[in-house]
Amino acid sequence: QVQLVESGGGLVQAGGSLRLSCAASGRRIDNYAMGWFRQAPGKEREFVAAINWSGTATYYADSVNGRFTISRDNAKNTVYLQMDILKPEDTAVYYCAGTPGYSGNYYSISVDYDYWGQGTQVTVSS
Repeated sequence: QVQLVESGGGLVQAGGSLRLSCAASGRRIDNYAMGWFRQAPGKEREFVAAINWSGTATYYADSVNGRFTISRDNAKNTVYLQMDILKPEDTAVYYCAGTPGYSGNYYSISVDYDYWGQGTQVTVSS
């Protein structure tokens, strides 16, 4: 069983930046599709970004496209989410997710991911 642990969340002002990390342990995630989701108070969990196993393809929600960047370092067994030009509406708990051996056409559906982290809080003040 793979364990995913997010870190890097915090409180920032609008326009600021944060980099979230998702450290995997227990198993290598070299063949995992990885994604980031977020959930704000009173709202359902929503897709943020995803990356395929090789890091050659990335996908973003329209709300973060151009501001967020997902990347991975398989040597470190870690996935990152660089968040720039943060807005108050980005405030949420951010979750890292992964699923092994996935090479399909969809990366934005939460049910497709087998493993989830506990989340890290991101708060953007105005």
